[in-house]
Amino acid sequence: MGIDLKAGGKSKKTKRTAPKSDDIYLKLLVKLYRFLVRRTGSKFNAVILKRLFMSKVNKPPLSLSRLITFMKGKENKIAVVVGTVTDDIRVYEVPALKVTALRFTETARARIEKAGGECLTFDQLALRAPLGQNTVCAPFLSSYMLLETYVFFYC
Repeated sequence: MGIDLKAGGKSKKTKRTAPKSDDIYLKLLVKLYRFLVRRTGSKFNAVILKRLFMSKVNKPPLSLSRLITFMKGKENKIAVVVGTVTDDIRVYEVPALKVTALRFTETARARIEKAGGECLTFDQLALRAPLGQNTVCAPFLSSYMLLETYVFFYC
């Protein structure tokens, strides 16, 4: 006696194994972090690789104000954002932050560097902290995504 499966058999795993984007720089980062995941076994690198595969909708921008709030009490660590860091004119004083991101807006980069902080790329982060030492992954869910989820499921 066998198990009755619906037509088509068992459901397949639906997880991205590569980015859909044709951006060559993103593909180089994926190559680098695939190597790091394979050779180091670091969970941090696996999380970064998984987030690099995500769609643009799932890599929302993070404002400077949210980043500053998130980094309170973690001043000596490097913030890691798989997405864009954008400027927020409502913030007057920017502390010295070390931030790694896929992109920075011009004004956000200027304000971070003027405050004595650093704006790093992911390849620079791989050289500086190959296992993710002294790093903090910034939360990547935006309030818009949470609102959309709430409206879809509960309204």
